[in-house]
Amino acid sequence: MRIKKIVASLLAAGVMVSPLAHATDGYFAHGYGMKAKGMGGVGIALPQDALAAATNPAGMVMIGDRIDFGVDWFKPTRGADIAGSPVPGMNGTYSGNGTSNFLIPEFGYNKMMNPDMSFGVSVYGNGGMNTDYTSSPFAAIGGTNPAGINLEQLFIAPTWAMKLNPSNFIGVSLNLAYQSFEAKGLEGFGLAGWSSDPTKLTNNGKDTSTGYGLRLGWTGQVSPTVTLGATYQTKTKMGKFSKYAGLFAEQGGFDIPANYGVGIAVKLSDTTTVAADIEQIQYSGVPSVANSLASPGLLGNSNGPGFGWRDMTVFKLGVSHQYDSGLVVRAGYNTGRQPVPETETLFNILAPGVVQDHLTLGATWILPSKSELTLGYMHAFKKTINGANSMTPLGGGEANLNMYQDSLGIAYGWKM
Repeated sequence: MRIKKIVASLLAAGVMVSPLAHATDGYFAHGYGMKAKGMGGVGIALPQDALAAATNPAGMVMIGDRIDFGVDWFKPTRGADIAGSPVPGMNGTYSGNGTSNFLIPEFGYNKMMNPDMSFGVSVYGNGGMNTDYTSSPFAAIGGTNPAGINLEQLFIAPTWAMKLNPSNFIGVSLNLAYQSFEAKGLEGFGLAGWSSDPTKLTNNGKDTSTGYGLRLGWTGQVSPTVTLGATYQTKTKMGKFSKYAGLFAEQGGFDIPANYGVGIAVKLSDTTTVAADIEQIQYSGVPSVANSLASPGLLGNSNGPGFGWRDMTVFKLGVSHQYDSGLVVRAGYNTGRQPVPETETLFNILAPGVVQDHLTLGATWILPSKSELTLGYMHAFKKTINGANSMTPLGGGEANLNMYQDSLGIAYGWKM
């Protein structure tokens, strides 16, 4: 009964904490679980806690009985510069940091049903994006203050995993997804005739949708020192944002893209492990995210304009070292070509997910009674994308985007 109450409380907290925000690997988090976050996000071949299912569900049968919960403080710094525009009053420097501090909760529970089978649940912020311009970049074309968007995505992932033999493990998660979205200050796009339904373009409050998908995973210990892993997450089919049917393609469609990856973990010694993951995020499979702003038709049409994001390949590298019996230290690096083309920067003033390089640090203190306290820190280095023919629809000029980020998280876990 106590466990059920804990799970229910964490689910409620995950939905109510507002806003959840990510904008690291595109709009996905750089990693899931505080231990993985301190190692550049690696986890496909290195499960470390009950958030393992978020990366590879096969890892849950390898971690045993445990509970983990934590919270990440996330601070993105984002903005835009507009230069060379012939529209009076449009050129300038704009800060999207009207809201700048976010809390992202996480929770995981895993129970071994027998020595070869486990069942658990992982609850985490899958991704998101937020901009809040107190002075709107779009005021010159009729937009109001403030302007921006807020996208939040929460996953609740019941997970079954099984040990096939001493060296091979499989798992599957049912990803139950909840997302919310709000847009403000975008009236100018309606006045310019870009929307199929200007009444469902902006300033309609928060809209929500739900959906589901699957994540499959395999982990194999190919030698006493080398472990491999592979994982695939289907596209998560979501209900439509009906309040924003005049903004997103497919009359408010906003599915969560499929992604897949492979990983390796190498135990260099009894105290040191190095791990690496390669992940592919298929943003191109979601029209509202992938379609170019120059696509035929109007915002909200079945194959209408979008943010123009391309697929993203992410490389993650991490190291973990057992300093002594009570302390584990971690470090990592995460990089990938950001998804926003230079020609698509105008609309991405709203979603400047352009950071590429992340440095991470982490540590776990092993406490009495089988409990642990973990810290994870991430810095995403500043990245600037200069537009190239990015404002042709408004007569010329360029929109230039920039962003950098910091996060600091704490998690508490214990083995049951």
